[in-house]
Amino acid sequence: MSIYVEIRMQAAMDELWRVTQSPDLHARWDLRFTSIEYCPRAGEAEPQRFLYTTRVGFGIAIEGGGETVGTRDDGQGGRSSALRFWSGDPKSLILEGSGYWKYISSDGGVRFLTLYDYRTRFGALGRLADRVAFRPLLGWATAWSFDRLRLWLEKGIEPSVSMQRSVVHAVARLALAFVWLYQGIVPKLLWRAPGELELLREAGLSPGWDGIALTGLGLGETVMGLLTLVFWRRREMLLVTMCALAVLSIGAGLGGARVLTAPFNPVVLNVALLGLALVGLVSSRDLPSASRCRRRPPCE
Repeated sequence: MSIYVEIRMQAAMDELWRVTQSPDLHARWDLRFTSIEYCPRAGEAEPQRFLYTTRVGFGIAIEGGGETVGTRDDGQGGRSSALRFWSGDPKSLILEGSGYWKYISSDGGVRFLTLYDYRTRFGALGRLADRVAFRPLLGWATAWSFDRLRLWLEKGIEPSVSMQRSVVHAVARLALAFVWLYQGIVPKLLWRAPGELELLREAGLSPGWDGIALTGLGLGETVMGLLTLVFWRRREMLLVTMCALAVLSIGAGLGGARVLTAPFNPVVLNVALLGLALVGLVSSRDLPSASRCRRRPPCE
């Protein structure tokens, strides 16, 4: 049940060490922390203690602390950093834990990996919540953050820019999927709205065929909504969406002046969705992805 994440990046060892061992830089790319602050220490031989804060929204913040010891040369051309962490905050599911980071030179770059584990509070209920939801989410956040770090070092994309692109892309995708699913299921498959049938008749379909066409459109739009979610990172899916919306707009335009002059008519809706798909397409380039990371140790 330990969390393991590994990523390979084309970056200089010294630069990777700097952005992971400097608390202000670490907090910029790591989704798990909002701020990290080093505490004064008596000497270089002492472990470096730190305080961390994680804001989870709605004005709620979780605080904790830890200590870390970094090794710049592990005898094999790499580096490592061991840490312990804990939280006395009663809102924190994590009670205490430990882990390490390793930096291994590889193919002109670095294999950067972590393994850590922790104990939870709240007894059996806390262990259940951790197993079902919290631990998978924390593992995903670690992997997503590692890839955001890779984009920063390899392509110069600031972590804040990666976050903005990810949010914009997610909003565009979810909004498109919602409209596809709603338009396909509610007025076409469940309630078969009279207005939908009327649009098909005005486009030239005779009674009987209009119902068949409406069902087909409903199924098609429902499938488009599901595919928009399933192929979350595939830019091609957004291109398919734009082509489908263009075809639907032309089809709706065949309904004549009454359709085109109605408020919130299908053509206006489809043009708005085309713009949303374009936003999703533009924002989808160079997004961080947890899937780029290895999630199990090589021996497994």
